[in-house]
Amino acid sequence: MQVYYINSYDITDPEVYSEYAPAALPVMGRYGAVVIAADVEGIAVEGTPRTMNAVIQFPSEEAALACYNDPEYRAARDIRWRSTANCTMVLVKQLTGV
Repeated sequence: MQVYYINSYDITDPEVYSEYAPAALPVMGRYGAVVIAADVEGIAVEGTPRTMNAVIQFPSEEAALACYNDPEYRAARDIRWRSTANCTMVLVKQLTGV
C-alpha cells in the first residue's frame, strides 16, 4: 500500500539547505520515492504556514521507514536539521475504497 510523507518546515539557512535535495533525492529514489509536491510558496488555509511543504510518495510503509533510517539519508537529514526549524514530518497511508 502506498504511503506519503507530509513534510512542513521553515528554512532558516538557505545556503546549507541547498545541499539537502542533492543529498536526499538519490537515496529516496532507491526506495521508490516520488516527490508529488514541494513548494516554498504554499498558501496556508488554516494554521501557521511554513517555508517548505512537501508530499513524497513511497510504495510501502517499509520502504518509507527504511529510507528514513538509511545511513546515507541520515547524512542528508542532518543537513535538513541544521538548516530548518519547526519541522513536522508525518507518514500517512493511502486511503482505500474511497
